[in-house]
Amino acid sequence: MSAMSATSASERPTTTAEPTHGESAQVLRPHAEHAFADELAALAAQDDRPRPARWKLSPWAVATYLLGGTLPDGTVITPKYVGPRRIVEVAVTTLATDRALLLLGVPGTAKTWVSEHLAAAVSGDSTLLVQGTAGTPEEAIRYGWNYAQLLAHGPSRDALVPSPVMRAMAEGMTARVEELTRIPADVQDTLITILSEKTLPVPELGQEVQAVRGFNLIATANDRDRGVNDLSSALRRRFNTVVLPLPESAEAEVGIVTRRVEQLGRSLDLPPAPDGIEEIRRVVTVFRELRDGITADGRTKLKSPSGTLSTAEAISVVTNGLALSAHFGDGVLRPGDVAAGILGAVVRDPAADRVVWQEYLETVVREREGWTDFYRACREVSA
Repeated sequence: MSAMSATSASERPTTTAEPTHGESAQVLRPHAEHAFADELAALAAQDDRPRPARWKLSPWAVATYLLGGTLPDGTVITPKYVGPRRIVEVAVTTLATDRALLLLGVPGTAKTWVSEHLAAAVSGDSTLLVQGTAGTPEEAIRYGWNYAQLLAHGPSRDALVPSPVMRAMAEGMTARVEELTRIPADVQDTLITILSEKTLPVPELGQEVQAVRGFNLIATANDRDRGVNDLSSALRRRFNTVVLPLPESAEAEVGIVTRRVEQLGRSLDLPPAPDGIEEIRRVVTVFRELRDGITADGRTKLKSPSGTLSTAEAISVVTNGLALSAHFGDGVLRPGDVAAGILGAVVRDPAADRVVWQEYLETVVREREGWTDFYRACREVSA
């Protein structure tokens, strides 16, 4: 192992500290390992199954953490992902090997959510993150330099600024790369040597970082948004790909939206909305019908808008509606609270999508029993 890979813990950059009790109440979005610390601790205490090197939990316990369940002592583990169990089992098993994991799916299929919780359960730290954008440089994946140190003393270990991936390699932890297909293709291919040789050369110092046992990488990607860069065949071969599907049924999607809206509402100090389930069901129904291009009863074919109308967007629409009802309404989630959010989600292309939306309103929503108030609210914001 190189000198760099054997760097003592005291010399390595520290990870994000866990908030103290007073601080955690002020954090808008706690990391998964902090928000669900009690569940992770309960699983660790009762987990007597074999654990891969440097894993905080066994693969069985990681899957239980993601999918939910009740432990022998009665502790309830809340589900973090609602979907086929086999998908989670394959993802966890991949991380237990030396193959990297690619979570693939359309926007809103909980790729980032699953990635974060997998890293939290496996390594106890979900913060070793590279956020992919069109401007992500190679240094974000490999390493950078402290230019003051570099100019003063030349290339040295002290002048090196390790990336999250380099830190994960040196410490045997799980790194995350979000939106891999948004990163330029030449920067993406920086991962090839890391994933195949499990080393990261530092030619300026004549050294390398070798990955220690426990290191792995989770990437997320979708191929439906604009501005994506396809993965090279060489890079794709170094991942095990797991496709996260959209919810199979409307009721499953309603359950996901309801659960996440409740969690977000608590973090934003929004009062719970009584009888909000009907509006949530309407939002989900509208999104699913326009997404699928057919009404729920299968009788009417529809034109689909240019957007994806994902579950994540439905969560955003309902959360915004809750805020409207709490601050400018009577605290009850009503059609008028979600109508504007639906319009914004559906009409991305002002010309083509507005025609699709108006046609849907007049041919489906207007004729649907019990949807008169919803129709009027949508017409009001669409005028």
